[in-house]
Amino acid sequence: MPKQFRFILWLALLAFGFIAGIAWKGKDTAPNEKERTEADTTLAGEKAVSAKNTSLPAARDASPGRGLTPEERATIQLFEDAAPSVCFITTSNVRMDYFTRDVSEIPRGTGSGFVWDLGGHIVTNFHVLQGADRATVTLADRSTWPAQLVGKAPEKDLAVLRIEAGRELLHPIPIGSSEELRVGQSVYAIGNPFGLDQTLTTGIISALGREIQSVAGIPIRDVIQTDAAINPGNSGGPLLDSSGRLIGVNTAIYSPSGASAGIGFSIPVDAVSWIVPELIEYGELRRPSLGVDLARPQVLSRLGLEGALVINVSKGGAAERAGIRP
Repeated sequence: MPKQFRFILWLALLAFGFIAGIAWKGKDTAPNEKERTEADTTLAGEKAVSAKNTSLPAARDASPGRGLTPEERATIQLFEDAAPSVCFITTSNVRMDYFTRDVSEIPRGTGSGFVWDLGGHIVTNFHVLQGADRATVTLADRSTWPAQLVGKAPEKDLAVLRIEAGRELLHPIPIGSSEELRVGQSVYAIGNPFGLDQTLTTGIISALGREIQSVAGIPIRDVIQTDAAINPGNSGGPLLDSSGRLIGVNTAIYSPSGASAGIGFSIPVDAVSWIVPELIEYGELRRPSLGVDLARPQVLSRLGLEGALVINVSKGGAAERAGIRP
């Protein structure tokens, strides 16, 4: 065999062996690369899912009563317990047509009130009823009752109505005390602002011992100031402490526009607690009196007298019983 032919054959065999070796090596490594790729893909997917899960906040449980803070639960319970005691008051005026003699009823205003006792007595503000001919009370169960005015105290902006509702419909409000109130403690107001019944607003006591003017122009002292939203229609509604007890009667707001500006006033319950029984029994506030009429200082000066000159003694009064005579 010629030398040249043997050399070419040897090169061909060498090339074939080299190619076969590369092919065999590729066969061994291919599965490993595939497995590595699949593993990398799986790991990347797990990381993506994990990242997706951790980047989203946990959904709040929508079940009733769940996902609420203890403070929210307490506020909800307070409202549900107190709301049946709060009522909606509407007032109207009666007008008669002078020609046809027909009688019509003209709506006048709205306000709030609350059940005082099982006798059907409803406490509200005097200014809610002022100037009205009729008043109607709507209880929490939506039943409507004509109301009779039992007593009024314009100088304290308080009034008492009475309705003929059954005892099973009446839920007297728990009575608290205003003696131990502190600035900063939480308060809750329930009423019917703008005619929207059963509305709850919350806030704190902003100040104590305030003084406001009643509709009679007489100062009301020791009034509670609060930042709980009190709007027109809230007047006469209760101001409650965190235990759901009455601590005041919402009576006024301070606002140039007439809407809530974060300053509301409530008559303290310690005053309400003695005024309301007086109104129920006598129809008005009875004040201690000597039962005497005294001459004016100018008269005493002209007569050259000092002291007090009695010009009249009320029959049966304290002065008459003490033996004082004109």
